[in-house]
Amino acid sequence: MDNFDQTKIPQATAKRLPLYYRFLESLQASGKHRVSSSELSEAVKVDSATIRRDFSYFGALGKKGYGYNVHYLLSFFRKTLDQDEVTRVTLIGVGNLGTAFLNYNFTKSNNTLIDMAFDVDEDKVGQKIGDVPIYHLNDFKEKIDSSVEVAILTVPSHVAQGIADDIVDAGIKGILNFTPARLSVPEDVRVHHIDLSVELQSLIYFLKHYPM
Repeated sequence: MDNFDQTKIPQATAKRLPLYYRFLESLQASGKHRVSSSELSEAVKVDSATIRRDFSYFGALGKKGYGYNVHYLLSFFRKTLDQDEVTRVTLIGVGNLGTAFLNYNFTKSNNTLIDMAFDVDEDKVGQKIGDVPIYHLNDFKEKIDSSVEVAILTVPSHVAQGIADDIVDAGIKGILNFTPARLSVPEDVRVHHIDLSVELQSLIYFLKHYPM
């Protein structure tokens, strides 16, 4: 199951892997050893044909009437998703949304950890939220090292690009951007934009024009 080219996995498939992994974890915890594509489909709300196609990229085809081996898939996806390694994350902007992130801090994940945060508010600097220390943004380059892989950006839009430049200069390759700003970054840096107002508007549009 190791002989595959991960670069050939479609991005849409890659985005679904954490969904599969989370459900498989719960199955294993409940003592279940086999799962069918239809059971997976019902749980993660992805059609069975898509699940079978996703799994086929990893050679995990399963057997008709037999289903998939939960332990096999879980072990494989753990390795594929680097679940045995902790991904260090930093957060910039300790406002309402940033504070929520620090209190949550991926409590359902053993491999993702926000271990420091930055802000310019002197009342917040030097404090801790959810055991995460808050430093002044001026100390960002001093505090960040090469082991930090992702930065969560929850700052006002007008300062987002400048901070993104500092993130890139620090060698961080992943940015989760919660600002409406469209960031300009080098090709080797990946940005995922999450604009909550746009997502809400999109949801409302689909509710009105594409009723279930």
